[in-house]
Amino acid sequence: MAGGKGTNLGELSRIEGINVPDGYCVTTDAFRRVIAEAPSIGDRLDKLSRLAPDDRDAIHALSAEIRSSVEEIPVPDDLAAAITRPIARLGEDAAYAVRSSATAEDLPTASFAGQQDTYLNVIGPSAVLKHVGRCWASLFTERAVTYRLRNGFDHRRVGMAVIVQRMVSSDAAGILFTADPVTSNRKVASVEAGFGLGEALVSGLVNADSYKVRDGEVIDKTIAAKHLAVHASPEGGTRERAIDPDSQELPALTDAQAVHLTELGRRIEAHFGNPQDVEWCLADGDFQIVQSRPITTLFPVPAAGDGENHVYVSVGHQQMMTDAMKPLGLSMWQLTTPLPMAEAGGRLFVDVTARLASPGSRDGLLDLMGKSDPLTRDALQTVLDRGDFVPSLPDEGSGGPVSPLPDVTSAPIENDPAIVAELIARNEASVAAVRRGIRTKCGPELFDFILEDLQELRRLLFEPRSFQAIMAGMDATWWLNEHLKTWLGEENPADTLTQSVPHNVTSEMGLALLDVADVIRPHPEVVAFLRDVEDEGFLDELPGLAGGREARDAILAYLEKYGMRCAGEIDITRPRWSERPTTLLPVLLGNIGNFEPGAGERRFEQGRQEAWKKEQELLERLRALPDGERKAEETKQAIDRLRIFIGYREYPKYGMISRYFVYKQALLKEAERLVRAGVLREPEDVYYLTFQELQDVVRTSEADDELIRRRREAFRAYQTLTPPRVLTSEGEAVAGAYRREDVPEGALVGLPVSTGSVEGRARVILNMAEADLAAGDILVTSCTDPSWSPLFVAIKGLVTEVGGQMTHGAVIAREYGLPAVVGVEHATRLIRDGQRIRVNGTGGYVEILP
Repeated sequence: MAGGKGTNLGELSRIEGINVPDGYCVTTDAFRRVIAEAPSIGDRLDKLSRLAPDDRDAIHALSAEIRSSVEEIPVPDDLAAAITRPIARLGEDAAYAVRSSATAEDLPTASFAGQQDTYLNVIGPSAVLKHVGRCWASLFTERAVTYRLRNGFDHRRVGMAVIVQRMVSSDAAGILFTADPVTSNRKVASVEAGFGLGEALVSGLVNADSYKVRDGEVIDKTIAAKHLAVHASPEGGTRERAIDPDSQELPALTDAQAVHLTELGRRIEAHFGNPQDVEWCLADGDFQIVQSRPITTLFPVPAAGDGENHVYVSVGHQQMMTDAMKPLGLSMWQLTTPLPMAEAGGRLFVDVTARLASPGSRDGLLDLMGKSDPLTRDALQTVLDRGDFVPSLPDEGSGGPVSPLPDVTSAPIENDPAIVAELIARNEASVAAVRRGIRTKCGPELFDFILEDLQELRRLLFEPRSFQAIMAGMDATWWLNEHLKTWLGEENPADTLTQSVPHNVTSEMGLALLDVADVIRPHPEVVAFLRDVEDEGFLDELPGLAGGREARDAILAYLEKYGMRCAGEIDITRPRWSERPTTLLPVLLGNIGNFEPGAGERRFEQGRQEAWKKEQELLERLRALPDGERKAEETKQAIDRLRIFIGYREYPKYGMISRYFVYKQALLKEAERLVRAGVLREPEDVYYLTFQELQDVVRTSEADDELIRRRREAFRAYQTLTPPRVLTSEGEAVAGAYRREDVPEGALVGLPVSTGSVEGRARVILNMAEADLAAGDILVTSCTDPSWSPLFVAIKGLVTEVGGQMTHGAVIAREYGLPAVVGVEHATRLIRDGQRIRVNGTGGYVEILP
């Protein structure tokens, strides 16, 4: 009835010690009654709902029509009298602020800040009534309509209330954030202040004074030069007024006032239960609160509940999957790893406080983080350098930062290719056994089966022999890069030596799609059909086309081996390629157009030859050095070790994802049974339950529809958030830095993971299903997990926002010989699609070219 702003003002007026200017609320009933007077608006709203958020011209035209219609609707006399009647009590000659208060604003998950209109210093009943109508119409401003379209809000379900509130002639005004909006630290409040009305700050006319307040003390402040202020005009409305030069650099608030304002903010925060964005004004020495809304951009804090300081590392940045995960996906990942993980914002975090506090484990943690993601390491070091956040604990030995690693202190693994073949065969046999065993399981028995099999999955993932094989390849990489740089001045030689290694299931997946393209390319009718496909059932239609049966069989064979993969595949709820094969079509069609027959085999052989030539060159140069034969022999052993084992690095995850897909198919069958029984509304409801909760639903045949609805809403909100690499229990998102000076001015700095330099057109792609790549393009994206590797065959360079030396994208880039730079902060925003860029995979930076 009162909208977000009206509701919050009502709540604020009930908090002890909080002053809110007098006023009243014109409820949404008035708005809906007026809208009902113009039936044509409903048809226009339907048209509006069908528009895309980026269809600016259509949104501009249609929203203008709706606004004009709303403003032209005559307000019935009885309604007009009701709207203006309270003014007689508050004072007809007084000035008012007439403020929009939509039902979809100031929500915990979407603020809608600045989307509707406010009118200041409105004088007299007729003027108030006129501006109430303008507020109603402002529900359909272009910016408000676009915001709703992007956030999935139904135009018909949004109503507009209007606040009519006594104007405050303020000496100063501004905004208080009860959590620092830059760092997200919940213990630090941020105050912005200027002279006069707050309109000058909101509209960007002046720079604000800035105060940071913590524990009752101003810990930082910046006093800006304020040339203008906005004040109420006697005849109504507002006007700008120049500030006397002698006063421009005076503070708008004293330190004591900033501290007192923060204390008021903490009361407001405690009342609403979450950090607040508070609008305030100062008049005659008293603070008046004119609005408070949740800060919707803060990343949630993992619940520790012990009052101690904690430091958390993002699991998503290690797994190349920073998107929000649904509850079933989160719980399945937690069941897979033995290490406890905290949940926040639809993501998982590992508490590394104890490891940072213990001298015996600190260096190992920092070293491993540095190899994985230097920005995470630097962020952890930043926290440590403060000296007062991480407690000092006795040395209790070392431990891994992200997963408990098996003991591999026995004899080192020998250079035997049969070891990798045996590990792969054992894993494939295990997955096949799961497929056979799960077929007859349903109900509670299915959940018991999966829980038992998860123990087998964990055993395979952390088996010492498997871990030795992975570490053998990684250690050989580091040994070669370190020693050959010392002996020969060679930068990252392992990047070339890892091209076209055997047993890399992820790189083989990309080359295999080139083979599928070879089958389809000779059949133009099939190619034309695939270009227009929208329905996921297209495979069933292929046999009716010339060459269609061969095309279908080739695609099905590919999906049989790789169809369990998808973007964000560690989340079991994400649609797999087998479930949504249209995802592969843009890449497949690109391969058909960009490559000649046999490209997959030629690409692999070319990489193998380049690696062999590099090996021969290095060995020859080493033999020419003092003690060269020994150095060459050690290097040859390391190269053999590298090429035997580095491909296996990709296999354990492939086995895990294969198992996940088996589980998922069985769980969805169970979900369909629950839908038929009326327990769930739709099968995908199970995604919003944890594995344990779903187990209880199956056991009791009872589900909490309200819980599922809340989880859906929360997930939508989490999708809009960007998780930090490092997060503290105070809510601070700690950003790391590369701290390098060896890059060209203006270049974007990252981590070099695959050597070489290349120039080309940047293609900024966030969704693999929308990939439209030409030969020679450079892929720029947020992060790449194994599902992105089919794109790698068509590009000549890679830039990602997240990644490390041994993450999947880096490994495949090296194997394909693609210069690559990862960990480039905000790359998808700083680089525009279509720009020419230069990627220096040796130096670790990206240049945007004229």
